[in-house]
Amino acid sequence: MGATAPLTAEGLLRRLEWRVVRRLDGRLQGDYRTLFRGTGIDFTDLREYVPGDDLRHIEWNVTARLDEPYVREFVEDRELTAWLLLDHSASMGFGPVDRQKDLVLAEVATTLAHVLTRGGSRVGAVVMDSGVDTVIPPASGRNQVLRIAHHLLGRRVSRAGTAAPSGSVTDLGGMLAAAYGLARRRSLVLVVSDFITTDGWEAPLSRLARWHEVVAIQVIDPRESELPDVGGVYVEDAETGEQIFVDTSDVGFRARLAAAASARQADLEARARRAGVDLHPVRTDDDLVRSLLRISELRRRRRR
Repeated sequence: MGATAPLTAEGLLRRLEWRVVRRLDGRLQGDYRTLFRGTGIDFTDLREYVPGDDLRHIEWNVTARLDEPYVREFVEDRELTAWLLLDHSASMGFGPVDRQKDLVLAEVATTLAHVLTRGGSRVGAVVMDSGVDTVIPPASGRNQVLRIAHHLLGRRVSRAGTAAPSGSVTDLGGMLAAAYGLARRRSLVLVVSDFITTDGWEAPLSRLARWHEVVAIQVIDPRESELPDVGGVYVEDAETGEQIFVDTSDVGFRARLAAAASARQADLEARARRAGVDLHPVRTDDDLVRSLLRISELRRRRRR
């Protein structure tokens, strides 16, 4: 039997249109603004603050002058520019053979690009490895969605079977800083990463969130924190290539791994919150429609 043909951009998009977008249509009735956006994009007016308003929208100069808190009002514009900040570093190659994290990244990015461009928005992408690798300028239409999908799938194919780079560690902060320079006007910024990175990403994330509408999606594989009992195995750090031998039958080791993973996740979420952004996990074994609707619901609750 011959090898399975590689997944193409057109094939991925058609599959997502049938399995994901069609189901989202039934749940959201085509109003994708409620899925991704927390506020309007274009500033229109000032008004007095009322309890429950987003503190990030306080207009401090007017507040100081009038000695009363005032907030900026925005109007939702269906056409907007969106940027996908996509982490395609070595650690994204982890996961089950049929659905590694980089495939989930491609699915999420292609779905987001499709539903946004279908509503008339322009979508661009910044793709990073250990640093910023590729910038796809914003455009609209199906061809732009296919361009982004083709680039991500091509990177998966080229990386398959290659050795992990020695000592190369992802710099997520560099991608966030680059995006701030690219997004000239107020935009929707969607960060998709596993957040396995060097420190220092919080400050550029906070800077982005002060001006843009930012949604952070963390791609997770459950085996990163829940090793199965398969005896002694070598495990490799996908970022650095470092290998260590571990005994997965050791109950104490598995418990320590789970505790360390839980503590790391709690720390990541706290750092993101301090930067003014909620971190939304999407697991490799999640149903993508349920994941996106969960993000929508959490953002809707936050806006109340």
